[in-house]
Amino acid sequence: MHVLLIEDDTLVASGIQAGLEAYDFVVDAFATLAEARMAMKDVASDIAILDLSLPDGDGLTLLKTWRAEKRNIPVLILTARDAVPDRVAGLTAGADDYLTKPFDLDELVARLHALLRRSSGRSSSLIEHGSLSLDPLSRCVTVADEVIPLSRRELMLLETFLQSPRSVLTADQIKDRLYGMSDELESNALNVHIHNLRRKLGSGVVETVRGLGYRLGKPDAIDPPR
Repeated sequence: MHVLLIEDDTLVASGIQAGLEAYDFVVDAFATLAEARMAMKDVASDIAILDLSLPDGDGLTLLKTWRAEKRNIPVLILTARDAVPDRVAGLTAGADDYLTKPFDLDELVARLHALLRRSSGRSSSLIEHGSLSLDPLSRCVTVADEVIPLSRRELMLLETFLQSPRSVLTADQIKDRLYGMSDELESNALNVHIHNLRRKLGSGVVETVRGLGYRLGKPDAIDPPR
């Protein structure tokens, strides 16, 4: 999943980015409100981590603008402001969660997964689709209780479809969720990952919608070759 990180402290930002990437999040980090505004327009992000004290203004201003624009991306405020009035102001402005610095990486990861779960309308952390199950925390995929080994990108691609089971995703939207803005991307990389998912989980696991993109196949299409 793609995380938009807005944090002006380069040391903190690099630590968060490295930590989240170890959990298979794709992270693009920005240090100012202006950069974050541009990134929100250019990249299809799944969730945002927002600091409040930024060089060109208050993060709450950006958050209020996003909500006024009907941008429903889940937002977790990550800040040193730990007073109750600050928490209330952040949540009232439209934040979905509020975490103060210093923080534990495991707690941040757990909160991000909880926000993604709620935004997808799921009550359980386990993502199920027919006989297929994916545990976002353990990164384990099973079909009919049989573990199916997937590469990092294959797993990220599968999770992208499972998070939006009824949506047709364009190639650009999928690439945004699999790769950071600075990543080098071969032209056929997405096709290769989709081919490998179909080979491992059944040809119907990903449907091609001609002229539009791709979507998750029907639950009964999950049938890994033997």
